[in-house]
Amino acid sequence: MRVREIKRVLLLFIVCSALLLSTLITPVEAAYSGSGSDVILQGFHWNSWKYGTWNSIKNNADAINDAGFTMVWLPPVSASADDNGYLPSEWYNLNSKRGSESELRAAVTALNNRGIKPIADIVINHRVGTTNWADFSNPAFDDNNHAVTNDDEWGQGTGNADTGGGYAAGRDLDHTYYSVQSRIENWMNWLKTDIGFKGWRYDYVKGYSGYYNGIYNDATSPYFSVGEYWPDITGDYYASGDNVNYHKQQLMDWINATGQKSTAFDFTTKWQLMLATSRSEYWRLRDSSGNPIGAIGCWPEMSVTFIDNHDTGASPEGGQDLWAFDNNHLEEGYAYILTHPGTPCVYWPHYFDWGNDLQSKIKTLINLRKEQGITSTSPVSIQVADGSKYAAIINNSLAVKIGPGDWSPGSAWTLRASGNKWAVWTQ
Repeated sequence: MRVREIKRVLLLFIVCSALLLSTLITPVEAAYSGSGSDVILQGFHWNSWKYGTWNSIKNNADAINDAGFTMVWLPPVSASADDNGYLPSEWYNLNSKRGSESELRAAVTALNNRGIKPIADIVINHRVGTTNWADFSNPAFDDNNHAVTNDDEWGQGTGNADTGGGYAAGRDLDHTYYSVQSRIENWMNWLKTDIGFKGWRYDYVKGYSGYYNGIYNDATSPYFSVGEYWPDITGDYYASGDNVNYHKQQLMDWINATGQKSTAFDFTTKWQLMLATSRSEYWRLRDSSGNPIGAIGCWPEMSVTFIDNHDTGASPEGGQDLWAFDNNHLEEGYAYILTHPGTPCVYWPHYFDWGNDLQSKIKTLINLRKEQGITSTSPVSIQVADGSKYAAIINNSLAVKIGPGDWSPGSAWTLRASGNKWAVWTQ
C-alpha cells in the first residue's frame, strides 16, 4: 500500500470523531475525488448565457490553463425551460441558451486538449416535459408517468414516493424506477464518451437519496464527483458550537449516503468564513478540537471549498446573489481556501470580471499552492484564531494569516504574497 493510500485510510477512520457522529458509516476508501491536487474553476455565472457560455470557455481556455486550474465546472448542457439549464427537458438535445451543440463540443475539446478536465452539471432530481408537464422525450422513459414520484404536485405520477425533498418547478423523478436509472446512466456515459466530460457536479442532491449518486458514479466512473448539498441552518445564524456541528453533520451524512463515492461542497466553511471575516470573529475558524471549522476539518478529501457560486454570489448585470461573500473580504476568503486542504473552487466572476488585481492574487495563491504541494489532505496546524486574526501552517511548508491583527511565523519564513488583510509565507 502506498503512503498516500495509507494516509487516506487513516484519515477516513478518524473522520469527524470529535463530532461523535452517531450515524457515521464505517469509512472505506473514498472514490471519485480526483488527484488531491486539483483546483476547480466554476466556468459560468448566472448571466453567462447572455454572452455565449461555451464560446466564452473556449476563448479563455489558454487563460484558464495558465492560471493553473485543473477542472472546469460547466453549467447544464441540455435543452431546458430556463436560461441557465436547471429545468432540463430533452437530455440529448445540446442546443440551448448557453450555446449550440457544436460550440459545446468545441469548448470541451479546448479544455481536454490542455489537460483540463471538464465537469458537467448533472440535473437529475427533476425534469420538465417536452411540451407539457411530463411528456418526456429524447429520451422517454418506459413509462413517463411511472418516472414521476407519486407525491409530485403534478398529481399524475405513479412512481414511488420521493426519496428526498420536493421541487415544485419540475417533475420529481423516481430514482427507484429502473427506467429512470438506466436512462440517466446511459446519458451520463454518453456525455463522458461522446462529448468528453470527465466528471460530475450534481445539482440539488437534497431532492433524492444520495444512494443513487453512488450508483450513477459506479456506472460512469468519473474522475471527480461533487454534490450540491446545501444544509439547513437551525437556530441562531450567528451562533457557533452545536449549530455548526449540525450543519457539518448534514454534509457528512450525504457523503456517507453515496457510499463515500462523491465529494460535497463545503457550505460550512463558506458560512463560518463569511462570518469570521465580516464580523472580525476569526475564532470561528477553529473548532473545539483545534481543527478547521468546516467539512475540511472533518473529511478534507471529500470537501470542495468555495467562496461563492452562481446561486450564492453576485454576477455581472445582477444575479441570484442569495448568500454572497462580502466583496471587501474576497481576498481573505481566497487566501484561506487556496492554502487549505479540500479541493478549492474559484468563481468565474471573481477571476475574470472583478478586476486584474484580484485575478493576479488568486493566480499567485494557486501557484503557491502547487509549489508547496498542498493537497486536499494536507495537515493544518492552527497557530491562532481570535477576534482579529487567524493564522495556520499548512503542510509544514506554508503559513497564512488573514485578518487585520499582526502575526508572523518567524524569521525562518519568507513572505511570498500579501494583500488586503492577508499574507502568505513559505520556508
